Amino acid sequence: MISMPIALISDIHSNYEALRAVWKEIKDIEKVACMGDLVGYGASPNEVVEFIKREMEKGKVLCVRGNHDNAVAFGADWGFNPYARYAIRWQQRVLTVENLEFLRRLPVRQFFKLGNRSYHVIHGSPRAPLDEYLFPWLPDSEFEDCLRYIREDDLIVGHTHVPMLKEIKGRRVINPGSVGQPRDGDWRASYAILYENGKIEFFRVEYDVEKAAEKILKAGLPEFLALRLFEGL
Repeated sequence: MISMPIALISDIHSNYEALRAVWKEIKDIEKVACMGDLVGYGASPNEVVEFIKREMEKGKVLCVRGNHDNAVAFGADWGFNPYARYAIRWQQRVLTVENLEFLRRLPVRQFFKLGNRSYHVIHGSPRAPLDEYLFPWLPDSEFEDCLRYIREDDLIVGHTHVPMLKEIKGRRVINPGSVGQPRDGDWRASYAILYENGKIEFFRVEYDVEKAAEKILKAGLPEFLALRLFEGL
């Protein structure tokens, strides 16, 4: 049982600059839930993994495995677009053995209680934990069906890179958006704070996007992965 606010982060995607900017905002919050995809796309996978690993060792962070974490850790890069696949294979080469093993050990699901509500934490959806996208514009019937697969009051997901709060018959599906690669037209890093009374607030924070993009180019990763950071797409 957690008795204080908990910060929600997801989809950092090797963007260390964005992670540090968000962390500056949430540093005084004692617990953080991360919906996965620590790696992929960006140029700082070791820095991001080591940062989250340290915070997990302190007991501050609970984290699940995302589809990019899974692809990098296990070589499961089929089904990814060419840009994503290029980044995945590059990261497999540059990540330390210890950090690859850390990604392999990340659980697919986590659970916590806050106030009088229980929460199910997963990257994609209960129907397809790593891969299903629960976009805000899907019909309510899709969310209702997903909630049938879990016993907890609310579901917290990532994967779409789009912030979302969907209420379905007294239950909720929450997505804090993406720290490292937002895709809702706003380039700023996205996160959320969940309070003991069930209230949730969404936040955006500016970060050194030029530095993050420059690192991608210097690493020899596709230019598209750098340019999209400025557009939030």
